[in-house]
Amino acid sequence: MKIKVVNKSKHPLPEYKTVSSAGMDIRANLSETVVLRSLERKLIPTGLFIELPAGYEAQIRPRSGLALNEGLGVLNSPGTIDADYRGEIGVIVANLSDRLISINDGDRICQMVINKVEQAEWVHVETLEETDRGSGGFGHTGKK
Repeated sequence: MKIKVVNKSKHPLPEYKTVSSAGMDIRANLSETVVLRSLERKLIPTGLFIELPAGYEAQIRPRSGLALNEGLGVLNSPGTIDADYRGEIGVIVANLSDRLISINDGDRICQMVINKVEQAEWVHVETLEETDRGSGGFGHTGKK
């Protein structure tokens, strides 16, 4: 799949790090370091603008190492970039740790995964087909 991209950042385009990677790392495009206090959130610019084909989305997800080791999360995870959005990709990050986190220009702050999507058409009915599960949810199967 080919995706048109405008790169206004100072950094190379995102790339897959291994042949089987699902996500590409996205870098912060900053004029100065951003410091996040515990539980603080900020919108981080990337300098990237993309044109996705119709029927696709880009998901913005946390990087597992940053989440585990630093406590840096993506607040609306996964964030969705729609195929008709043409603005700069911004990443809402949150400091979920109890210490300061610094984000520097060029830091890899999240990953982007491209997914095919379908739009649903609602069909109004009066009842739904029965299943073994029924309306069981939120822990109905227990821990073990």
